Amino acid sequence: MNHLLRILSLLPLAGILVMCASAATDSTEWVGLFDGKSLGGWQVTNFGGQGSVSLEGEQVLLEIGNDLTGITWEREFPKVDYEIMLDAMRLEGNDFFCGLTVPVRDSFCSLIVGGWGGTVVGISSVDGRDAAENPTSKLRSFDSKRWYRIQLRVTRKNLKVWIDDTLIIEQPIEGHTLTTRPEVDLSKPLGIASWRTRSAIRAIHFRNLPPERP
Repeated sequence: MNHLLRILSLLPLAGILVMCASAATDSTEWVGLFDGKSLGGWQVTNFGGQGSVSLEGEQVLLEIGNDLTGITWEREFPKVDYEIMLDAMRLEGNDFFCGLTVPVRDSFCSLIVGGWGGTVVGISSVDGRDAAENPTSKLRSFDSKRWYRIQLRVTRKNLKVWIDDTLIIEQPIEGHTLTTRPEVDLSKPLGIASWRTRSAIRAIHFRNLPPERP
């Protein structure tokens, strides 16, 4: 400790502040984005035709819309080297109950959970092909009224997706073009939406990740 204090005493104040700011930015602790009591930091996405959005029992309820209902994050959010995690549940309907739109470096994409009749999981879009058509596409059944833990990691090299702690998608970024479908453009930079489906969202968290080595 004395050695550290001696080093700090030799640094100009500006240098100390930069070190402190860097340490805060590089934190890998999980940070809550939803306190369960309000939509602080979020706004209801004005898709047009959206269902209502309400809070109940520390959950965000997305009612059935025509077609999309969702919320969009209003504050700053990293573009790369981060992880986001949430719980999602389908309450009623037969399409995606979690469409998670996120930034990826200088672009955006969406993780679709339970789309195309209720079973497709994938990234929309990769090289112009949506979640039902590109190599990330997976078929999985989802029970209604059951929580699923969804986790998405974005690094400079790839995207990784876990559902209930099982890795199901690993998509390289280099050499590929990632985009969103026009329907969810209003979810940028970070948003959660459902398609003609009543769903519930809770426990939204993110954390920064240490930059990957080249």
